[in-house]
Amino acid sequence: MSAELLEYLARQLVDEPDAVRVERTEDEEGALVLQLHVADDDVGKVIGRHGRVVRALRTVVRASAGGEGRRVLVEIAG
Repeated sequence: MSAELLEYLARQLVDEPDAVRVERTEDEEGALVLQLHVADDDVGKVIGRHGRVVRALRTVVRASAGGEGRRVLVEIAG
């Protein structure tokens, strides 16, 4: 659910929505890591001024995963 939400939100923000993809992995502590891949020209749009957009994305994704009972990390991998 979290990965799909992140992908949907990112597609709404960028100029090249077809380049958006999310990879799911786990870190050594068992946290879910979502790596957001976007086109090189769209990295700035996803990060936002002073990181505000990516901070908001992280907040929404973490809130949506609240019922899963584990941490969710969002990384931007341009």
